[in-house]
Amino acid sequence: MTKLIALLLILAMAIQVIKPLGLPGLRRRVDFWKIALIAFAIWALALLSRDFLM
Repeated sequence: MTKLIALLLILAMAIQVIKPLGLPGLRRRVDFWKIALIAFAIWALALLSRDFLM
């Protein structure tokens, strides 16, 4: 699950650098770092939920 999340978010960052997504807060190419922060938060939540729920 975490590998799938990582691949999807890396793909989103690559697309953002090539052509901005146009979402609020992601209108410029240099905003790809915001996707990285979101990716880190989702990855951390996935790992924490795996540890606490299983």
